[in-house]
Amino acid sequence: MRGIKKKLHGIFGLIFALMPSLAWAGGKKASMLVVVADTRRISNPIFHYFANLYNTNITLFALWAVVLTALYGCALGLLMDFIMERTGLDLRTRKIIEH
Repeated sequence: MRGIKKKLHGIFGLIFALMPSLAWAGGKKASMLVVVADTRRISNPIFHYFANLYNTNITLFALWAVVLTALYGCALGLLMDFIMERTGLDLRTRKIIEH
C-alpha cells in the first residue's frame, strides 16, 4: 500500500511540476528573443560604454564583469581588514592552530 501511495504522490508531483508548460494562456512560444540595454536615456559615459558593450560584444562585457568583480572583492577585503585593525582585531598576527 505504501508503494502505491509513493507512486501516486510521485505522479501527482510530476503532473503539478509540468502544468505550467501545458498552460495555453501564454500563447505561442517566441522564437527569436533579443535582449538589449536601452541606451537612449543614459547620460553617464561609463554606463553608456558598458550598455553599448553589452549590446555589441557580450564576451568582452563578461570579461569586464569578472575583472571588476574581482577588483571589488579585493577592495572590500582590504577595507574590512583596515577597519578590523582599527577596532583592535589584527588578523595578520593571528596564529591558526589546526590539528
